[in-house]
Amino acid sequence: MTDPQPRVVVIGGGYAGVMAANRLASRDDLAVTLVNPRPQFVERIRLHQLAVGNDDAVVPYDRVLNGGVRVLVDSVTRIDAAARTLTLASGLESGTVLDYDYLVYAAGSTGAAPAAVPGAAEFAYPISEWEQADALRHRLADVALPAPIVVVGAGLTGIETAAELAEAGRSVTLVSTQIGPSLSRPGRRSVTTRLNKLGVTMLEGEGASVTAVGPDHVVLADGRRLRSAATVWSAGFGVPALATISGLTTDGMGRLVTDETCTSVDDDRIVGAGDAAAPSRQPYRMSCQASLPMGVLAADTVLARLAGEQPAPRSVPMTAQCISLGRDAGTLQLQRKNDTPVPVYIGGRAGAFIKEQVCRWTVKWMAGEAAEPGSYRSLKGPERIAGPAPEAVGSR
Repeated sequence: MTDPQPRVVVIGGGYAGVMAANRLASRDDLAVTLVNPRPQFVERIRLHQLAVGNDDAVVPYDRVLNGGVRVLVDSVTRIDAAARTLTLASGLESGTVLDYDYLVYAAGSTGAAPAAVPGAAEFAYPISEWEQADALRHRLADVALPAPIVVVGAGLTGIETAAELAEAGRSVTLVSTQIGPSLSRPGRRSVTTRLNKLGVTMLEGEGASVTAVGPDHVVLADGRRLRSAATVWSAGFGVPALATISGLTTDGMGRLVTDETCTSVDDDRIVGAGDAAAPSRQPYRMSCQASLPMGVLAADTVLARLAGEQPAPRSVPMTAQCISLGRDAGTLQLQRKNDTPVPVYIGGRAGAFIKEQVCRWTVKWMAGEAAEPGSYRSLKGPERIAGPAPEAVGSR
C-alpha cells in the first residue's frame, strides 16, 4: 500500500503565494492547491495604472503558475490547525472543508477607507485591490477631466496614483501629514519636483490629515474644505483577519507571527509569507520585493520538513523603493540593508525605465520559477537584515 500524497495548500495567489506554489512544484509527489478568490493573478504594483485605464493589471495564472498546481477559486474563512482543515466560503469543494498536511499562509494585504473617518467608507475609493481600482476607473469615467480629485495618503501608492491621474490630465490634490515618509530627503525632493511639474497640488502637515469625506468634498484637520469629485484613499494597508479569527498568534495588525524560517510560532505545519506574515514580529515592508523571496523561503521550509530536515533561517534582501511618476518619470530610492533610505536615488526617465523593468521582471521571475521550480535565487542568511516595516504609509 502506497503512502498518500502529502497535501500542501497555499492561501493566497499573490506574489508570495504564487512563488511558494511554484517552488513546491519542485517535488512531483506533492498535491499542491492554491486557493485564491480570483481566477487571475493581479499585478498590484500596476493598480494605479488600472485606475486610469492604461493597464488591466492582471496576468493569466497559466503564465506565472506551474501546471502541476491546482487553482481553487474560493476564499478561506477559517483555519482549524488542530484538525488541519480549512473552511471554504463557497462550499463547492466537497462541502465546505479542505484538508491539508502543510499550509502556506500568504493571504496578502488589503486596504479600506477607515470607518473612524466620517463618510470615508461611503464616499472614498481605496486602491489596494483589483476590484477597488476598477471601481475607481468606472467612477473616473463619469467625472469630467477638469473636475478636482483628492488623493488621501502620500506613501508610495498615493504618490504613484496622484502622478498617474495628473499625467492623464486630471486636477489632483495630494493630502498627507508627510509626502513620501519612507524616502530620503533627496528622494522626496525628486518626487515632489515631478509632482509639481505634473501640476499636483500637495498639502502636508498635521493640518492636512482628513477628518471627513463627503460625496463632493473632503474636510481637513485644520478646517479646510476641498472640493473632490472622486476621493482616492491610499492611506495605509491592513491584512485579512483570517489568522486572528482562527486563533493563531498574530501581531497588532493581524499578521501571522513566525520565526525566521517563516514557521508559525503555534504550529510547524503552518508557514507564513508575504504581507500577512511577521517574522520575529518585525515584518518586512509590504512589497513584491519582499513577498517573492518570502514565498520561496516558506516553500523551502515546507520542503525541508517533508524531507525530514531542519529548515534554515534566511533573510530577504531589501535594496530599494521603486516609484512610478506617470509613464515618463520615476524615482528609484536606494536603501540600506535594514530598509532605511540612503541619500541616493535615480530619477527622471531612468527611474521610469527601472520601475517598468521591475514590473516586467516580477512577472518573469514568477514565470521562471513556474517553468523551473528551484531556479529562483535571492535569499540571504541566516542573518536577519530587514528592520521593522512602516505600518501605514502605503509602502507598496
